[in-house]
Amino acid sequence: MTVRVAVVGAGGWGRQHARIFSGRSDCELVAIAARTPSSAAERAAEYRTAPYTDLGAMLKETRPDLVTVCLPNEGHFEPTLALIDAGANLLVEKPLVFDLAEADELLRRAEDRGIFFGINFNHRYAEPVVRAQRAIQDGVLGDLIFLTWRFGGEANYGESPHANLIETQCHGFDMLEHLGGPIRSIAAQMTRKTYGAYSTVALALGFENDAVGTILGSYDSSYAYPDSQLIEINGTAGRLTIHDTVRRLTLSRAGDETSSVWEAGYFNDEARSFHSTFDRHVDHIITALQTGAPPPIPATAGRRALQLAQTAIASHDRGTRVETEEFAPA
Repeated sequence: MTVRVAVVGAGGWGRQHARIFSGRSDCELVAIAARTPSSAAERAAEYRTAPYTDLGAMLKETRPDLVTVCLPNEGHFEPTLALIDAGANLLVEKPLVFDLAEADELLRRAEDRGIFFGINFNHRYAEPVVRAQRAIQDGVLGDLIFLTWRFGGEANYGESPHANLIETQCHGFDMLEHLGGPIRSIAAQMTRKTYGAYSTVALALGFENDAVGTILGSYDSSYAYPDSQLIEINGTAGRLTIHDTVRRLTLSRAGDETSSVWEAGYFNDEARSFHSTFDRHVDHIITALQTGAPPPIPATAGRRALQLAQTAIASHDRGTRVETEEFAPA
């Protein structure tokens, strides 16, 4: 089965969507939609497909099996809702949306229509993360005690004062729960020192398994710095660190001053490429579509990340620790 794919969004990350689906032998890129005729035409010409600005016309004329949505972060809700109401199978970029009520509306309507609805938390598919998850599952680290996520770079300015937390640190929420299980409570500190938004946040996390954790997320840093993204997970028997998502995994055992290190070898460019984490995710998405399986990362994971972000916002506003259950779906 060849999967017919339409891409909604002609920006930088939209180009990654077009690159992947136009280059797969099991897919056909049938359309690219954008907000303006010029941007749609330019990107469609680059990948030799049809340009659209009208989503309804795109769906009617190209009949895609999957529509991917990679629009500006704060403009996801209305286009996604329209596509759901039209019955399109969807892969959306993070964040799902910025508002919990909007997230619940999208999920409810998608469930009512019985559509395939996935979200692209591509960090899960980095080689160091895959190996780290295997080590945790195999008990190499023992019982997990604390987990740390640090991620900082240049600002992506937007209307929301919590853009950093919702659109970027959603990866941190998703990753720490992916590796360490559900987060039970959050205590937050935030600063709007530089340009008026809460551009840097520090969160103290409590997990359901009684482990603790931290997230330090910033739009006041630089992606040029080494270890602009760093994960550290400590257990009773060992410790691992993941550096810059795809660059390096280190694994140490308690009491042993030596460590094992994974780095991509000379010919293994794929594993050292951040963009290739999305290619790996798409492998699983296409298999799921072809076999009738659910999305490998369902859109509910986007709602969960937003729930945790809302918990952090409430903690900061109230000056106290807040339980994540307060913002669970009704």
